[in-house]
This record gives sequence, structure tokens and C-alpha cells, in this order.
Amino acid sequence: MSKNIHFIFNPTELGAGTRGASLGPEAIRAAARTKGSTLFSQHPIQVVDQHNELLDRKSPFTFAKNIDGLSQVFASLEQNITSCLNADSFPLLISGDHSAAAGTLAALKKNFPNQRIGVVWIDAHADIHSPYTTPSGNIHGMPIAAALGLDHLHLAKNELDSDTIAYWNNLKSTAFLPQDLVYVGVRDTEPQEDAIMAELGLKNYTVAELRSTGLNACLAAISAQLQDCDFIYVSFDIDSIDPTETSYGTGTPVPNGISFVEAQALLTYFAQDPKTVAIEIVEVNPCLDDEKNKMAESALALIENIIKHLS
Repeated sequence: MSKNIHFIFNPTELGAGTRGASLGPEAIRAAARTKGSTLFSQHPIQVVDQHNELLDRKSPFTFAKNIDGLSQVFASLEQNITSCLNADSFPLLISGDHSAAAGTLAALKKNFPNQRIGVVWIDAHADIHSPYTTPSGNIHGMPIAAALGLDHLHLAKNELDSDTIAYWNNLKSTAFLPQDLVYVGVRDTEPQEDAIMAELGLKNYTVAELRSTGLNACLAAISAQLQDCDFIYVSFDIDSIDPTETSYGTGTPVPNGISFVEAQALLTYFAQDPKTVAIEIVEVNPCLDDEKNKMAESALALIENIIKHLS
């Protein structure tokens, strides 16, 4: 497909537990301006309706906070992704919190209903809870379950009201198959997630495995696992990187992550893969950055490298 690039800014933070991820896309653009980069004048920018005004009231959905607003965000996201693909362009998404990925995957599946989508999920977290199992109610911990159409009722610890169930059923899709999901760098999970990952046989390339087996060997194995997929979507959470390298400017930092160099190598590899149909960067939070805007600067460097290898 064409590698004409469209940026899609999705500044929602409705799924997060801390505030500030909605500022991530603009923090990255500010980092570019500070650097003197004209990157964001070189490619079209589309902006998703974010509905963050709902954060100014208490969400009535205890186990799926702000799910009513996310339904609207996902509808706007689908329109933006569809217009991008119809223009024969590559969607490079810069989003707020990771709940956005469920909408991205649903939109990709609607555009490619008969195609098999592989998912490379580079993250400190598995994000495979559902409202029935979540300990927090924050939907940025649920996008994989939403995109797989899973409830995990056999592991349920929360009792949902009818409105939450209706919104959750509307949010769910069957965008991809469990065997077409690969985790990279996941290291912070709850028992329910561990059980689900084991049941589904999901592969997680841990930081230790990346280094003991070798990054190139792991990448070759990922490609082999996804060889029957028609397209690949890469979802990159900035908290996959060790926070001592990039700062703590993200909502849920976790120590002992991948290095910046490893992150760059992973994203370069998939940017060069002709089957990659979209890449999404999430969870930059300048409100939490302990080193001015370093996290956004790191994300900018990754984005610049992605574009270099997409071109």
C-alpha cells in the first residue's frame, strides 16, 4: 500500500486513571517545534473528537469509567481512519490513553472485513481486562479484551448493571484472532490477566527473552507467527520503555522495561514490513513528566524514525 502518511491525533484520556494523556499529541508537537522540526507541517493531521469534557463529572459506570464517551470517540476515530485509508494513506496515530487502540482495531476491521489482522502490542501491560475483571474500572486496561470481543465471565469479580453491559457490548468487536496477537515487553499484570493469557496461549516476549534470545531472532519469530495475516497493526505504549531512560511522563510507568534502542529497532522493523497497515503511539503524559518534556521528545524521535523507514 502507499506510504503517504496522515497523522491522526486522538487526544482522548477517557480511559485513563490519571489526567494528562490527552496532552500527549500536542506535547509531541511542541517537542518538534522546540527542536525546530517541521515534521507536522509535512503531513496532513486529522483530529478525533475526544469528549474529555465528560471527565468533569463523576462517571456513572464504576467498572467501565466514561464508556459512554468512548463510544462517541470510537465513532469519530472510525471516520478518520476510513478517510485516511480511502485516500490511500498510512495512518500514524498519536493517541492519549491506550483505550484508543480498541477503536483503532475495530475501525481497521471494518475497513478490511475479510482480511486477517495481526497485532503487535508493545507495552508494559497486557490490557486484557474486561469490566467484569477490572480492579480499577479504567478502560485503558481493557482494549485487547474489547477488540477480541471477550468478557471473561468465568473470572468475573464485578457485577455490572444493564447500562454498562450494553455499552460494553457495543464497544466490543472481533477485530482479530487471539493467535494473531503478540505481546512485547509486558511485565505488569494481574492474576486474571495471567489466567486469560495462559488460556488463550498468548505469547509475550519479555525483556529478558528479547535479550537472551536476541532481538533479531524474536522479530523473526513474530513474523513467522503472523505470516498468515494480511495486515499488521502495531500498538506502542511509551511505558514499554524503562522509565529511567525516558522519564516518568506516562500514567503507569513500570521499571525494567525495554531500552529506547530496542524500542526503535522494534518500530523500525515493523515500519519496514509492507504488511503493516497502521502504527499507534500512546500514553505520553506531560503532566507527569519529571524531566520537562523528555517523554514527548523520546516519542518524537521514535516517530521521526518510523517515518524515515515508511518512506
